[in-house]
Amino acid sequence: MNNNVEQRLVDEKRNLESITAPEGLEMRLRNALDSAPPKRIKRKSSPLWKIAAVIILVIVVSGNSYNAFAYYGKKLFGFDEVLEGTLQQLNEQGMGQSIDKKTTLADGTELTINGIMADANQFIVYYTLNNPKGLEETGDHFSPSKIEGFLTNSNIRSGVSLINDEHTEIKGTMTFDSVSPFSKKLTLHYWGPPQKGQMSEGSITFSYNPNQAMVTQIKQSINKKVKADKGSITFKSITATPTMTVIKGSMNVENFDRIRLGLEGIQLIANGKPVEILGSSNKTSLGGRSFDIRYDTLPKELHSLQLVVKEFVGYQKLEEKYPLNADSNEPILLGDKELWIKDVTKTAQGIEVTIATDEDVMLDGVSIENADENTALKTTINQKESEQTNGKLMKERTLLFDTQTKPESILIEGIHYMKEYNKVIEIPVD
Repeated sequence: MNNNVEQRLVDEKRNLESITAPEGLEMRLRNALDSAPPKRIKRKSSPLWKIAAVIILVIVVSGNSYNAFAYYGKKLFGFDEVLEGTLQQLNEQGMGQSIDKKTTLADGTELTINGIMADANQFIVYYTLNNPKGLEETGDHFSPSKIEGFLTNSNIRSGVSLINDEHTEIKGTMTFDSVSPFSKKLTLHYWGPPQKGQMSEGSITFSYNPNQAMVTQIKQSINKKVKADKGSITFKSITATPTMTVIKGSMNVENFDRIRLGLEGIQLIANGKPVEILGSSNKTSLGGRSFDIRYDTLPKELHSLQLVVKEFVGYQKLEEKYPLNADSNEPILLGDKELWIKDVTKTAQGIEVTIATDEDVMLDGVSIENADENTALKTTINQKESEQTNGKLMKERTLLFDTQTKPESILIEGIHYMKEYNKVIEIPVD
């Protein structure tokens, strides 16, 4: 295996030595750089963002679906204040592909697809909206939805943009699911400015060179299962690219939706240090629930890699009865978690019991009772974050019970909460 890799590196070195820049390229670049102003024009001023080409030679050696190649990349200028972190660094390195395709929206706004950045994890579009008559920040004038192409139907994930002081120009980025490496033309579909009270639909098609997609660093199976209190999580694969690292998997966890924090307690540890989590998503289909967790990029020199289920939704069975005393200065202990009884009130709707718990606690199987009857919880209302007398921020809400009889106690079958599992999965990096 090592001999094969070394031979490929030798071959790529020979290819590199045989590459020459296109005729006249050096002179064109020198003229462009000589004509650029000594100071870069500030964002939100006019005239806006003059472009100077930067040449960076990139050698890619990979076994993934994108071809190995050597190409001239280009930094996309004017997006410094839109980008941050890894994407900003990649743009500085010239990893963007220039597109410069324009179209006009229904209200006269000019849309420019300035460039793209692509790898196996995501597809990023850099765009500019320009209208001398003014633009709104609401997004009603331009709302992208998806990108289509050969074997490609990529939905939008997120976007960020900035408007200049004159409200005449917006620069932004849109992030989509990755596109097929076999696509040569891509079409961006969007909703444009309202016309006669309805959003207008539009599209713009541009050429795409998949050979200029950035190389995948790691793409391998994990296929490890971790048991949770109410089911299990299966981690299927990891794909690490220059823009992010994605863990994909599936789960069969009965109470996953009962608390908000979801997948945030699953850490990716590289060289002994946590990699920043960027976000996560999950969806349910006939085949079950699948998920992905997105992390920042991995270190260039990678010595060790671990996936740690530090915290995940758990369940603790209680089946306990607790006195309802709103005047108590002490909390009720639900295992290691606190429950504060704030108020017990009789209203026209029924008995209302206001409680406070930690953010991650959800009560299960709740009812109130006295000597004569037991009444199950009807609904929960007025949930908010509230600071307690001890200064602690807790989740406060009111439990509504359909009865007019004053209760003596509250019964709780169990709690859903973020539980520490600390299960470790080793991912080989050799």
